[in-house]
Amino acid sequence: MPDISPAEIIRDGQRVPNRHILLGERDAVDIEIPDGPLIVPLALWQARQAELRGRADLGVWLDSDQPPAAIAADLEAFTVIAINFPVFTDGRGFSYARALRKRHHYKGELRAIGPFIRDQLFYMHRCGFNAYALATDDLDSALQSLEVFSDAYQASYDRAEPLFRRRG
Repeated sequence: MPDISPAEIIRDGQRVPNRHILLGERDAVDIEIPDGPLIVPLALWQARQAELRGRADLGVWLDSDQPPAAIAADLEAFTVIAINFPVFTDGRGFSYARALRKRHHYKGELRAIGPFIRDQLFYMHRCGFNAYALATDDLDSALQSLEVFSDAYQASYDRAEPLFRRRG
């Protein structure tokens, strides 16, 4: 389970209060659901959709082995989709972010959770993430990570044209 529920997160390039409670173990479904803004695991969403649907500020979190196709038909129900990076070396979340933005046209908050590191923020942003729940109190340094590079060669979610076409 992601153990990232900090008081502040980075969203859209700024430090902001984290209003959402990140709920439970990934497979927990028989838990009490509190009031207020929530991010629930996929299993809880799937088991208790009727109860959760229509909440004003609901999010869902996907683990690295739970592709976005599992929620593609329900995207309108979520104001936040969190993608867990369970270990530093698991890069599936990058692909999931891009699929949510490009293939499924998700426009809401896309939040990275889990033990990722600030060196990954620039690349996460290029794939479509706009929010980050980091396990650090030094969010100002983390924000600087979003500006480490002034340009990139490849096309991405945030810039459709590769560098050679922009220079052409």
